Amino acid sequence: MPCFISLCLYIWLGLLPGQTSATVIEDIEVLVMLPKNNSYIFSIARVAPAIEYAKQRLKISGGVYSGLNFNVRYEDSDCGNDALFSLVDRSCEKKPDLVLGPVCEYAAAPVVRMASHWNIPVISTGALASGFSDKEKEYSHLTRISPSYLKMAETFSAMFHHFNWKDALLIFDDDKKERNCYFTLEGVHIKLMEEYHTVHIAINTKEEGLNADDIINYIYESEVVIMCAGADVVRDIMLAVHRRRLTNGSYIFFNIELFNSTSYGNGSWKRGDKYDSEARQAYSALNTVTLLRTVKPEFENFSLEVKRSIQKAGLPDCDNCDNINMFVEGFHDALLLYALALHEAIRNGLTKKDGAEITYRMWNRTFEGIAGQVSMDFNGDRYGDFSVMSMTNTEAGTYETVCNYFGVNESFQMLPVFNPEHFTLRGRHRVHHADLPDTSSGGLGVSAVTGIIVGALLGTALLMAFYFIRKNYTITIERRTAREERDIGKRRQLREDSIRSNFSAA
Repeated sequence: MPCFISLCLYIWLGLLPGQTSATVIEDIEVLVMLPKNNSYIFSIARVAPAIEYAKQRLKISGGVYSGLNFNVRYEDSDCGNDALFSLVDRSCEKKPDLVLGPVCEYAAAPVVRMASHWNIPVISTGALASGFSDKEKEYSHLTRISPSYLKMAETFSAMFHHFNWKDALLIFDDDKKERNCYFTLEGVHIKLMEEYHTVHIAINTKEEGLNADDIINYIYESEVVIMCAGADVVRDIMLAVHRRRLTNGSYIFFNIELFNSTSYGNGSWKRGDKYDSEARQAYSALNTVTLLRTVKPEFENFSLEVKRSIQKAGLPDCDNCDNINMFVEGFHDALLLYALALHEAIRNGLTKKDGAEITYRMWNRTFEGIAGQVSMDFNGDRYGDFSVMSMTNTEAGTYETVCNYFGVNESFQMLPVFNPEHFTLRGRHRVHHADLPDTSSGGLGVSAVTGIIVGALLGTALLMAFYFIRKNYTITIERRTAREERDIGKRRQLREDSIRSNFSAA
């Protein structure tokens, strides 16, 4: 088995560009900044075996990268200011030549600023918020080896154009800490706001629970509902939606799950409770956007080796640590990308200390990663490929990928199971008629009954709005037309705890 793996590694090395170039000999100090806490799916324990695997690949005897000696040091970044402190402390001894990580936005922001000031390249599988796209100044040395939230949002922009949707309701669960869902839907908001009408609602279920009935009021005024929240929250919303008979095709529902797609799809509606049957029916209207996963033979070897290393370490507090996610494979590819750029730079008379030049050589290029081809854009951000999953068997409640979006050429691939009717709006229902049981008009004309119903509902809505304002119910909502957004300055940037954000502060 070891001989077979070595042979696979050697064959793979032959696919890397520059095979005919002379071997470069260099020592590189690498600082990896990730949390020690294994509750994060990008903890040191989860990612380290992938980085070590990449080092082994690059050290294959006779390869052009075999002379690159990576001295890797791991530091606990947590998801806050500890990352900056670790970088400063480590640099007092010796500045690293390369920083891998951090992933969390609030940890990455100060680290990338400092590293950029020190002319040190930073490669991260995180820092996915829209604010990091500005590479002109403070984030000039950041390369994002995983698709950003803006790249993901291109999937929605393309679908809106393709299916002729006009407006969207964005619902996100904002924990006010790491704010992953906040930054996720910020990307969608930025991509859609110039051409489409968007409304966004922030909820905080940890502190205030979920009042799904209030969210329903905003759904009535929308076409497409896009959610980012935990699996249980999404289920509660979909149950409420189904009970109002809004899953009949009059609205399109999405949830976004980029990192743990296995928690959605087949069986994601199932809890073993009395609502399972109802939830299965509700989820027949729910689509999930997640990363497109491609698998090649070399990835299988990589996956086995990483899992074997983690199991051998015997980490007691690391549930499912051997799951290979985008962060694990991304940091593997990060080391390969740096090796490509460094080798090219040195062959052109530069040194490992020319951080800016090495950084730019990682941008606007394509190389073979562990799971498939990796394409970087001109701004140092990876193009994203994403899948849309839908329930294709409503009796069994099973999901399949129905279409894929390829960011590098902005194209859709409709798979054989794709059903266009599932993504076609069947009508616009602006009034709350779905709440009402079927009743006889009692001799009154249809118009009179409709007038009474609409008037009563509007009055009720006004009373409810007044009540909830008085109760200080903390749903933050912003509704602006695209023209209004432009008029007030759609390019403005708000500071969100040291991260520039184009999404209105919640």
